Amino acid sequence: MIEAIKNILKTKTIGIAGAGGLGSNCAVSLARVNVVNLIIADFDVIEESNLNRQYYFYDQIGEKKVSSLKKNIENINPNVKVKAVDIKLNPTNIIELFQNCDVIIEAFDKAEMKQMIIETVLEKMPDKILIVGVGMAGWGNNNTLKTEKTDNLYICGDQITEVSDNEPALAPRVGIVANMLANQALEILL
Repeated sequence: MIEAIKNILKTKTIGIAGAGGLGSNCAVSLARVNVVNLIIADFDVIEESNLNRQYYFYDQIGEKKVSSLKKNIENINPNVKVKAVDIKLNPTNIIELFQNCDVIIEAFDKAEMKQMIIETVLEKMPDKILIVGVGMAGWGNNNTLKTEKTDNLYICGDQITEVSDNEPALAPRVGIVANMLANQALEILL
């Protein structure tokens, strides 16, 4: 069964918009199950404050997230081909970058960026499958995390909790939702 799964996944391409807490952890999970074609886009650099929830290491502080994530994935699974794109995404380059992906995963921090990719994909790429993460701040409340589907849009998280001083983004819930994104992609592709 594992070989059959690998044979299917080696023909698929997943695009990941963002390489922070959601994107880095989701990409690592996908690499571990042998999704061999990943396109990952982000423009940010690693900061020490990212290390509590993102798949980076202390010696990578100051490096570009996409370059470091590509290296980390190569250390996990050298068969994975990561196209690491250092870019701030907008409606035009989202279409150009992810047009040949089987699934697109949204992994942004900011609500306005989440809205921008959702609107872009639903309006300009209506046949594409988009999986987004909404509501993962704080801790506990595992039973509130779920996946909802509307047409080609899948929303993972609790859709309520926003990051704030009282409910920060912490590794456990961010990691759970990142793996929900990866698991949903696998369910669709397999």
